[in-house]
Amino acid sequence: MTLCCPTLFGLEGIVADELRFGGKLTDVRAENGRVLFTGDAHTLAWANLNLRCAERVLIRLGSLPARTFDELFEGVKALPWEQFIPRDGAFPVKGYSLDSALHSIPDCQKIVKKAVVERLRQCYGLSWFDEIGARYQIQFAIMHDVAELYLDTSGAGLHKRGYRANSNAAPLRETLAAAMVKLARWRGRDRLLDPFCGSGTIAIEAALIAQRRAPGLLRRFDAERWPCIDPTVWQQARESALALADGSTRFAIAGSDLDPACVQLSRENARKAGVAHTVSFEQADARALDYSGTGVLLANPPYGERLLDTQSAQKLYMVMGKKLADSPMAQYILSSDPLFERCFGRRADKRRKLYNGMIKCELHMYFKHSRASSAKKPQ
Repeated sequence: MTLCCPTLFGLEGIVADELRFGGKLTDVRAENGRVLFTGDAHTLAWANLNLRCAERVLIRLGSLPARTFDELFEGVKALPWEQFIPRDGAFPVKGYSLDSALHSIPDCQKIVKKAVVERLRQCYGLSWFDEIGARYQIQFAIMHDVAELYLDTSGAGLHKRGYRANSNAAPLRETLAAAMVKLARWRGRDRLLDPFCGSGTIAIEAALIAQRRAPGLLRRFDAERWPCIDPTVWQQARESALALADGSTRFAIAGSDLDPACVQLSRENARKAGVAHTVSFEQADARALDYSGTGVLLANPPYGERLLDTQSAQKLYMVMGKKLADSPMAQYILSSDPLFERCFGRRADKRRKLYNGMIKCELHMYFKHSRASSAKKPQ
């Protein structure tokens, strides 16, 4: 099968690396907003369970011209839907269209649905489909008059790990938090600090990475109910993931927040994720913390978009910049403010464009000072 993982913009390379090194795949192609690869049912199950930074795992059924509704109908009808969707399967349709003649999403949905029904009607000899069985979410993407058709194997997005039923006012998506930990190259040898923990996502994702815990172990996926995939495939994938994990190992991971409700929420989420024994949270003002020790700081401070106003957020950056100016910690700070570096008082050693939901951000990385400090330490 040709499989496709949509990603947040900026995370394509990370997901491609996860597939190459974790999944040991060779045919991996990173494109804007997605990563394509090939594999079988075992690959599909592994990807759903283990990918930390992808949004979904889709089966790509085909690509076809879609300049007219007739062309879209015939192209969709020609695809082998019966290889996946059984007689009682539920197959809702959703999608989008950009820079194409077919721009009405509801009309495109109707045509795709009609074409799939016609294909299955001919295969199964049925005139009506009750759609009471497992869900086979159909997705279409039409760009420049070319349509691509997919089946979603994940169901809920992969960022929904199962440990965060509730969140604070401006939650950081789990896939982005995991990407920040990976970009910091933190593997548990040093302490990790998040002074704006919110609902605890960065600290929890860091603990899962350090313990080699597959992010999908606490949840289920739509394709687990598909008769076309042997249940033992999922069983083997889960057993393999559990065998790799070391949940007893402890790491120095700490988070704090000014809001006591956020601290309590973080503790509850850590408990649900099974990492409460290695992650600690406390109520504290980030401006008053001690940053004199070594380690890695990962932070998603208020941007002035959903929490605080812009002026208050910039004042916070100024204070934090002064507090962290002489700290030996490597610092990775996510912000959407184009004036962040000016307020923080230092140019980043490296920057990476990322998206927090629909908010365009940059991850500002400060690590050269920490390396110099480490080099000065007596042996």
